[in-house]
Amino acid sequence: MERLFQVFEAHNIRYFFYAGGNDSQDTAHKIHLKARERGYDLRVIGVPKTIDNDLPHTDHCPGYGSVIKYNATTVLEVATDVGSMATDDGSCCIIEVMGRAAGWIAAGTILAKRRPEDAPHIILLPEIAFDQEQFLAKVKETVARHKYCIVVVGEGLKDSNGEEVAADKNNLDAFGHPVLSGAAEYLKDLVQDKLGTKTRTVKLGYAQRAAAHWASKLDIDEAVACGEEAVKAAINGISGMMVKIIRLQNHPYEWKTDLHNLGEIANVEHFIPRDWISDDGFLPNEKFVEYARPLIVGDPEAPTENGLPKYARLSMQMVEKQLPAREA
Repeated sequence: MERLFQVFEAHNIRYFFYAGGNDSQDTAHKIHLKARERGYDLRVIGVPKTIDNDLPHTDHCPGYGSVIKYNATTVLEVATDVGSMATDDGSCCIIEVMGRAAGWIAAGTILAKRRPEDAPHIILLPEIAFDQEQFLAKVKETVARHKYCIVVVGEGLKDSNGEEVAADKNNLDAFGHPVLSGAAEYLKDLVQDKLGTKTRTVKLGYAQRAAAHWASKLDIDEAVACGEEAVKAAINGISGMMVKIIRLQNHPYEWKTDLHNLGEIANVEHFIPRDWISDDGFLPNEKFVEYARPLIVGDPEAPTENGLPKYARLSMQMVEKQLPAREA
């Protein structure tokens, strides 16, 4: 689920919790302001729940550790398969991941690399303008050296003009963004046309944000802590804030939760710092690895039923409508 909101009522006080990414935190902020404007007793708390990891003022977002754990694992396994069948003819596999404007998810697959020759060999991030000639030269060089090349691309890859290479401007999503029609397919056609190298694509899609069976235990613990912080804040009369995670240190990794004003978070995107990316722009560097590595630690104790994961089923209780219809 991309966005999750819940309204509770207790002792004639209403609590609104909105968990999601950038657009969701903007919505939560607007609801907070409207409630104040109309004198409606509602306490609004945002929770950073986005695998895109693009919210400012929080070290990272719940969901991010789990998605990069799953994606790095998938890259590792796909690379093992592709590499085992490598021949002198060479081959290329392009894996597309989510993370529209920011490359945090794509960058996280660097954790699959144990040795310099390991995949992923190229990671294309939206933060770095796509250069066709440099990319093709890198693919050609990698195939010549290893007989195969594994490329990870963020769905929002942009060209030198800042245009998304896979944007379908005639088809908009619920937030008015052009639907991304396939960065991996775009690159596949490019590699095959220009280099003549056999190329296949893998688009992880919803699987990467739904794979609870391979979640990060740390990620789960942080998500629970963020939820608890949100409830405590609301009960204590706080509104218009978002829970954030503060990293205290890396070795060993320590963290805590706190609150931040929603007005400073809404519609602000957080990107990968340039000095966390290699000079040629094709891979994250050790600064990013140090940031990301602690976030994938631990395995969940997930219940199973007949050999498959067993998930909870929520019973949704609707709150009785109190306000008149909003004027258009």
